[in-house]
Amino acid sequence: MQIIFNSFFALNMKIRVCGILLVFILLLSACRSTKYVPDGEYLLDKVKIKTDNKDIKRDALKDYLRQTPNAAIIGLFHMQLGIYNLSGKDTTKWINRTLKRIGDPPVIYSSTQTALSAQQIQRVLENKGYINAQVHSNTTTKGKKAKVEYVITSGTPYRLRDYRTNISNNELNDIARDTSRSLIRPNMLFDVDALNAERERISTRFRQQGYYNFNKDFLDYSVDSTLNIHKVDATMELRDYLNHSGDSINKVIFKKFTIRKVIFFTNSDVNATSEVTNKEKSDTVQFRDFLLVTPKKRILKLDALVQNTFINPKSLYSDEAVERTYSALNSLGPIKYVNISFKEVENGLLDCYIVIIPAKTVSLSSELEATYTAGYWGVAGNVNVANRNIFNGAETLSLLGRGAFEWQDGVWAQEYGGQVGLKFPRAVLPVGSFDFKRSIHANTEFTGAFSYQLRPGEFTTTNVGAGINYSWKRKQYEHFFQLFDLSYVQFPYINTVFRDSFLNPLKPKFNPYNYEDHFIMRMGYAGSYTTFNPNRPLQDYSITRYSVETAGNLLNGFSHLLGSAKDSTGAYQLFKIRYAQYVKGEFNITRHQIFDPENQFVYHMDFGIGIPYGNGNVIPFEKRFYSGGANSVRGWGESTLGPGIYKRITSLPRDFNQVGDIKLDLNMEYRTKMFWVMEGALFLDAGNIWTIKDYNTQPGGVFRFDTFMNQIAMAYGLGLRFNFSFFIFRIDWGLKLYDPVLNRRDQWRINPGWDDMALHFAIGYPF
Repeated sequence: MQIIFNSFFALNMKIRVCGILLVFILLLSACRSTKYVPDGEYLLDKVKIKTDNKDIKRDALKDYLRQTPNAAIIGLFHMQLGIYNLSGKDTTKWINRTLKRIGDPPVIYSSTQTALSAQQIQRVLENKGYINAQVHSNTTTKGKKAKVEYVITSGTPYRLRDYRTNISNNELNDIARDTSRSLIRPNMLFDVDALNAERERISTRFRQQGYYNFNKDFLDYSVDSTLNIHKVDATMELRDYLNHSGDSINKVIFKKFTIRKVIFFTNSDVNATSEVTNKEKSDTVQFRDFLLVTPKKRILKLDALVQNTFINPKSLYSDEAVERTYSALNSLGPIKYVNISFKEVENGLLDCYIVIIPAKTVSLSSELEATYTAGYWGVAGNVNVANRNIFNGAETLSLLGRGAFEWQDGVWAQEYGGQVGLKFPRAVLPVGSFDFKRSIHANTEFTGAFSYQLRPGEFTTTNVGAGINYSWKRKQYEHFFQLFDLSYVQFPYINTVFRDSFLNPLKPKFNPYNYEDHFIMRMGYAGSYTTFNPNRPLQDYSITRYSVETAGNLLNGFSHLLGSAKDSTGAYQLFKIRYAQYVKGEFNITRHQIFDPENQFVYHMDFGIGIPYGNGNVIPFEKRFYSGGANSVRGWGESTLGPGIYKRITSLPRDFNQVGDIKLDLNMEYRTKMFWVMEGALFLDAGNIWTIKDYNTQPGGVFRFDTFMNQIAMAYGLGLRFNFSFFIFRIDWGLKLYDPVLNRRDQWRINPGWDDMALHFAIGYPF
């Protein structure tokens, strides 16, 4: 949703507004920053880390500082501190309490915290191999402000010359000696963190093979640094008490365990360490060696739990199986949380107890929103009902209804729609054994959708669709496979004036195919990968998404096989209706560069391409790309940029030629915490769309290698985000910087007018 300004106010008015806003921010951040600093104490104004070794990453050491200055925008303006300082000292007044609550109090310099920070940094450097490193802190004061500089003298680091393993257990020793997976490399820094990570790796792989009682603390290193040449020899071995304890302890930690039974409890009153149950109040259901102890009124079927459990009877104990079971069961709608425990029952056998606490299964939600697009006001809303345990097997039935109305030149444009989804927490396949389907550990969803649009003076259209989708997740990867998605697009009515003006067969202004009834039968795959580490949320990370889909191949194959006749345009039909045939792919990557909890840069690139072939010379309108809008080049309204240097041919709210087959978006955004729930952003966007063929209805829109660089539009702007944790409301104000459609003299918008601006409202971050 976006608002494109079109006003009669003078340009200097907006400059004044921007100037006033900028002055307000500067005054707010600088106004008496030491107002609440007690006499004899100092505001921690700046902290700097200085090192004599470029290999030491200063940004990584900031995590170990005990004190840092108040958060600052672009590292300069302490807005949250400024808001706090605007408050008065009379706390009986609500305005003072409010300002203090949404602002941040001053960070008072502490010599103790500074000394502890220096010690912590030195300890980190020693763990990284800089055994002789020295860290000193220098504090300077001016007025009531203090600046702290940590000076690192690294010295010559110690490196690992020789690394060996000496473990009596052959199986464990083989894992430790696996150089293809080992984290230890010759001549690496003597990094204690890396050595501990290697212990974790070895222990994890050993426990994967059934050694339930083993853990990394049983492994140790013996280190020889007597060479006096800053080289270290290290040997991985068992702890001394294991080497001299005889067989009593070794028989425990080097014993393999096999799972005997997996027992589920869905009654929170049941003691999971005992199999004693109240038979009057509960039932026991069994499938193979899986048991379910459940109340008389059954909450969940055993099959749903078995399908989402990776801990298998008659298999060796595995930490990974436990972690995956936690993740899979906690993702089921009727489950609030899960607790998994084990009990040794016989020699080398474990019983697994899984206690399940139920959650509410039925939810009702609704949304109402105001819209304003291209000068037209409107209202839209939807109602969503979900039952996350419709058949007592953790199946989710969701129903969504939506309606939207927009007042256009005295007539209401209307849109109605509905969606239905039935999601099973297992792989639903027509063939294959139970064990095969269970091994996939996928979710299956059946979907259906209907929509109706009435655009006054133009057309009405209906869209009916259905599909089957499979999804699954493994560690940092997510996968989505669309077995098929069939949709039928119909145009029951097209206004005569609109048809004569834009769809005239002799000289159409819009592609007539976009307004013909057609089928789309497609299949596709989409995936994503993230490097985000929840244990280190301030570490830089990336999110990569990719997808590919194809349509019409199966139908085209049947048409050839059956020898079907073609229509007058040379295309095959299904039930006398043309079907689309194309292939489409998209690649999207977002990089988060995090400076501190309040400041980060986000870089984004999105590239897509679609190619029609066979039964169609153009991709269906609803499957083509568009440019501009809240998540694209934000100096333009949604679907008002491109393709290429195409110029709009209509004053209608939307030019239906502004779609393409190739898409490129490049974005860079600086995000900062301002105060309370408010966040700020500065952004620079670039991109456009192009057509894959030179369509006569989209002149200037075709992609050419020798011209596309000059057709990349650019925009800049600023934004506000209201982060309420459970959702983010966003406002972005974009201005055109480079408009490829204009003549060369006017392309660079040095003095932008109101037509060069766009205001966007949206939910969530743009990427």
